[in-house]
Amino acid sequence: MSHLIESVVVEIDAPASFVWDVLIDYAHYPQWNPYTLAVSTTLAVDSPIDLTLPMPDGSEGTWVSHEYIRVVEPPRLLRYDTGDTFPGLLGVRDQVITPLGVERCSYRTFETFTGKYAEAVFAAQGEYVKKGFDAVARALAERVAQLMRT
Repeated sequence: MSHLIESVVVEIDAPASFVWDVLIDYAHYPQWNPYTLAVSTTLAVDSPIDLTLPMPDGSEGTWVSHEYIRVVEPPRLLRYDTGDTFPGLLGVRDQVITPLGVERCSYRTFETFTGKYAEAVFAAQGEYVKKGFDAVARALAERVAQLMRT
């Protein structure tokens, strides 16, 4: 059985390629991204991606989720997953940019959890992940708007 967590869909007044460039500009994440505080990756398929996230319980500090890049299709799809990092659990995250015309697009992100521990992780972390995904979507739209004005 799989469990899906989806962000809100945000519409952005910018070309998909511009939004893609902001999405993968990991050096600037600390300036705008409230959920993914830092990222370390080469974006090469099957290479690691380390995501620094706030603690799920709201306490001080961060933790690092070690995942693996699976699909890089600019400017539309970035997919990574947990691989065998957590035996009994696979989390597959998609970040999707959909063109809505030449100068407009939408963004959404979602993660599917499968495996023996999927239900327990979904129950324990689902709300945390959903809030984080929604925060990223809204912050990305705001960051792009800010950059388009400058």
